[in-house]
Amino acid sequence: MTEETAKSKLYREILKKYWGYDDFRGIQQLIVESIGKGKDTLGLMPTGGGKSITFQVPALAMEGVCLVITPLIALMKDQVANLKKKGIKAAAIYTGLTHNEVITTLDNAVFGGVKLLYVSPERLTSEIFLNKLRHINISFITIDEAHCISQWGYDFRPAYLKIAKIRQLLPGKAVLALTATATPRVVEDIQQQLAFVDGNVFKMSFERKNLAYVVRYCENKTEEMVHILKCTKGCAIVYVRNRKHTAEIAKMLNEEGISATFYHAGLENSTKDERQDNWQKDKVRVMVATNAFGMGIDKPDVRVVIHIDCPDCIEAYFQEAGRAGRDGKRAYAVLISSKTDGAALKAHVRNSFPEKDYIRKVYDALAYYYQIAVGSGYMKGFEFHMERFCRTYHFYPTQVNAALNLLTKAGYIEYREKEEHIDRLRFTLERHELYLIERGTPNEEKVMVQLLRLYGGLFIDYEIISPSLLAERTGMSIEDIYNTLKKLTERKVLHFIPGRSVPHLRYTQRREESRFLVFPPSIYEERKKEAMERAEAMINYFNNKEKCRSQLLLSYFGETDAKNCGCCDTCCQRRKEELQRVCSEIIAMLDDGRAHDIDELLDIQASQEEIKEAVRMLTASEKIYCHEGKVMSARR
Repeated sequence: MTEETAKSKLYREILKKYWGYDDFRGIQQLIVESIGKGKDTLGLMPTGGGKSITFQVPALAMEGVCLVITPLIALMKDQVANLKKKGIKAAAIYTGLTHNEVITTLDNAVFGGVKLLYVSPERLTSEIFLNKLRHINISFITIDEAHCISQWGYDFRPAYLKIAKIRQLLPGKAVLALTATATPRVVEDIQQQLAFVDGNVFKMSFERKNLAYVVRYCENKTEEMVHILKCTKGCAIVYVRNRKHTAEIAKMLNEEGISATFYHAGLENSTKDERQDNWQKDKVRVMVATNAFGMGIDKPDVRVVIHIDCPDCIEAYFQEAGRAGRDGKRAYAVLISSKTDGAALKAHVRNSFPEKDYIRKVYDALAYYYQIAVGSGYMKGFEFHMERFCRTYHFYPTQVNAALNLLTKAGYIEYREKEEHIDRLRFTLERHELYLIERGTPNEEKVMVQLLRLYGGLFIDYEIISPSLLAERTGMSIEDIYNTLKKLTERKVLHFIPGRSVPHLRYTQRREESRFLVFPPSIYEERKKEAMERAEAMINYFNNKEKCRSQLLLSYFGETDAKNCGCCDTCCQRRKEELQRVCSEIIAMLDDGRAHDIDELLDIQASQEEIKEAVRMLTASEKIYCHEGKVMSARR
């Protein structure tokens, strides 16, 4: 047995032992074998294509720790929990863990107690992490959502650019980059940004044969949404653009007798976890959400995804729509469009790239707001309250948000709009006083015991705690953990401060005079042009009434030989028109008043299947009838 054959056998044995599958599917095996040979590898796989298998299997087959870089904290937690259930040593480092928990996790990785270590790209700047990383035996590096490293990608994140530097710390270690959305240009850029030794791309078709893409044109979008949900069965997601609409639409759906809840980034962690859990367990049917919902959520039986507001680009739409039908059964991705959507998309692009003088005004206003003098402020961080800032300086939030993002891309500040919640807690009683208080409920007792075991400094000062870790250790739900901590606060045993979703801003350079700020074409003119082209592609998608929608989407991602799907609204309309033509020709043929052999119908320019379908339709409507191999007009 050759070494290559032995490795392939080992990969299959691991796949069978831990996941129960006899063989890989699609391009999984090619990717696994490529990274197993130590080659830099880029895998392009659609949502639900089984990306995690491609790095988890070789991670178990190789010596050392697989470093997994992903921006999705929910995905980290979910995958680590699932791997642990299988008996696989996995861990994650994310915001909310205490300093001791981070050090313990890294030490476990150093001493071989971890096979897969998940971290966010922001963690790559931590000195503690980098110092420990030098002592960890890394097998290879996996980068999920790899399109985020490309400035030509729809979700570019500057933190991803630091990944290339990690390669310098880990010479000779191969990189596996994975994404479900990348145009040909982004595919090239990913490999360049990650310093691939050789081009090495494995691409699985993004075609989803079970997913019907549909565009509905109307002016009353909510009425159409209700109609669609009442005409379909099963679990659903409704995507909208802003947070306020999530609550309004969920309320309306419940009034219509359709059980729904809502989700956006501004909700408390406990609320998000509870609502996501209720939806995943089918306690509510519809999740109304902003694009903050869905990343890393693996619910296979979503039957319909509806977009009331049009996404900014094909990439975002394709990823969100792709959350439907991951079980392989028929599902629908419906975009509800109105005549104003095209203008709104173009306006959104313009608002995302305000004039450079406006950006300079925002930069100056920040300095006044935080009292930062020219030449100072380096590495100073602040909570950023958008509403208060805009009210003070008479700005509009949308444009300020865009200006802050551009200042971040230019390297002057670091603006985090979606800062992770951090929960803090300290005991208000002394340790010896805990034994004197009245005995609490069983849940309170369990939480108190775990707090004392997990955190050492709670009697001295506030410490960051992890409600999810407490839930894991106590066997309670996260909702029960929050409720119990609030009750203990009311009893004045401790003081619990639930995390708030507050954006943060940090100066990454000393404050400049705004007239010296530079916005190079690569982050302004070129990106604006790229964003407008993406918007035009999205507009072309929903305005199209002729071409197969699946074909349009696939061609955007470089699949130029895709066939008609046969199930999108344009394919169904073409099929309907074709059947009407065949029906008309059959009626015309039979207008001579005589009986014809059924075989004569084959002279009509159409497929046998279409002719049979037309005959069935005409017979059912009693326009023709068949008898002993003959077909006649019913008007005879």
